[in-house]
Amino acid sequence: MEYQPRLRKKYYEEIIPALTNQFGYKTVMQVPKLKKITLNQGIGAALADKKLIDAGLAEMTAITGQKAVPTISKRDVSNFKLRKGNPIGVRVTLRGEKMYEFIDRLVSVALPRVRDFKGINDKGFDGRGNYSFGIPEQLIFPEIDIDKVSRINGMDVTFVTSANTDEEALALLKEFGLPFKNQKK
Repeated sequence: MEYQPRLRKKYYEEIIPALTNQFGYKTVMQVPKLKKITLNQGIGAALADKKLIDAGLAEMTAITGQKAVPTISKRDVSNFKLRKGNPIGVRVTLRGEKMYEFIDRLVSVALPRVRDFKGINDKGFDGRGNYSFGIPEQLIFPEIDIDKVSRINGMDVTFVTSANTDEEALALLKEFGLPFKNQKK
């Protein structure tokens, strides 16, 4: 039997029936699913020190298990002393098994390590079923060796779903185990 991530198995066995009951879908194809997860880390100080991009690439690759690529500036901005073509950040797009493995590690290991963590904010939806939130420092991931970190950087995490509304996407992400803050109504 071939390996299957724990959350992928949970999606097919538990999440699809739960969402079908909640929203009354007629077919399995209507149930929203997670398409991809993108991680983005802006490194503004890389204009002065080019080694920060290499460190960011190594850290992001260690966190995700997939090779990170640098983001390149598209235009000149004289106020920031930015030239077109300079590397200014790092990004990774996860799909398939690596996506499910990352969300599993994020929920069970990384987010509980955030200091004074009370849940992630549920205001990061874009109206089309996609969700974004920020992580204040990369040190919450166990793959990062604290002694080798030269600079603490935050990162943005975006979940792209096939949901049509934000409520469907919120229900899907809650079923995956993302710890949203308790809402007061």
